[in-house]
Amino acid sequence: MVTKTTADNDIADEELEPVADETARQAQRVVAAYAADADECRMLLSMLGIGPTNKID
Repeated sequence: MVTKTTADNDIADEELEPVADETARQAQRVVAAYAADADECRMLLSMLGIGPTNKID
Protein backbone atom coordinates (compact mmCIF):
# COMPACT_ATOMS: atom_id res chain seq x y z
CA MET A 1 0.00 0.00 0.00
CA VAL A 2 1.38 3.38 -1.00
CA THR A 3 0.92 6.30 1.37
CA LYS A 4 -0.06 9.54 -0.27
CA THR A 5 2.20 12.43 0.72
CA THR A 6 0.49 15.73 1.32
CA ALA A 7 1.34 18.96 3.08
CA ASP A 8 -0.86 17.75 5.96
CA ASN A 9 1.52 14.93 6.92
CA ASP A 10 4.86 16.56 6.11
CA ILE A 11 7.25 17.02 9.02
CA ALA A 12 9.08 20.33 9.32
CA ASP A 13 12.86 20.16 9.80
CA GLU A 14 12.62 21.90 13.16
CA GLU A 15 10.28 19.13 14.38
CA LEU A 16 12.86 16.42 13.77
CA GLU A 17 14.92 15.26 16.72
CA PRO A 18 18.35 13.62 16.47
CA VAL A 19 18.50 9.92 17.24
CA ALA A 20 20.49 8.58 20.17
CA ASP A 21 24.05 7.43 19.47
CA GLU A 22 23.25 3.78 20.15
CA THR A 23 20.15 3.88 17.93
CA ALA A 24 22.20 5.40 15.11
CA ARG A 25 24.93 2.76 15.49
CA GLN A 26 22.35 -0.04 15.37
CA ALA A 27 20.75 1.48 12.27
CA GLN A 28 24.18 1.82 10.63
CA ARG A 29 24.84 -1.88 11.23
CA VAL A 30 21.51 -2.92 9.72
CA VAL A 31 22.00 -0.71 6.65
CA ALA A 32 25.55 -2.01 6.18
CA ALA A 33 24.36 -5.61 6.42
CA TYR A 34 21.73 -5.18 3.69
CA ALA A 35 23.49 -2.74 1.33
CA ALA A 36 24.68 -4.22 -1.95
CA ASP A 37 28.04 -2.41 -1.78
CA ALA A 38 29.89 0.39 -0.01
CA ASP A 39 28.50 3.11 -2.32
CA GLU A 40 24.93 2.04 -1.65
CA CYS A 41 25.65 1.87 2.08
CA ARG A 42 27.04 5.43 2.09
CA MET A 43 24.06 6.69 0.09
CA LEU A 44 21.49 5.06 2.38
CA LEU A 45 23.23 6.23 5.55
CA SER A 46 23.37 9.75 4.16
CA MET A 47 19.68 9.65 3.24
CA LEU A 48 18.86 8.58 6.80
CA GLY A 49 21.08 11.31 8.25
CA ILE A 50 23.29 8.81 10.06
CA GLY A 51 26.25 8.68 7.70
CA PRO A 52 29.84 8.86 8.95
CA THR A 53 30.01 12.58 8.11
CA ASN A 54 26.74 13.37 9.91
CA LYS A 55 27.10 14.51 13.51
CA ILE A 56 25.06 12.49 15.97
CA ASP A 57 24.22 14.40 19.17
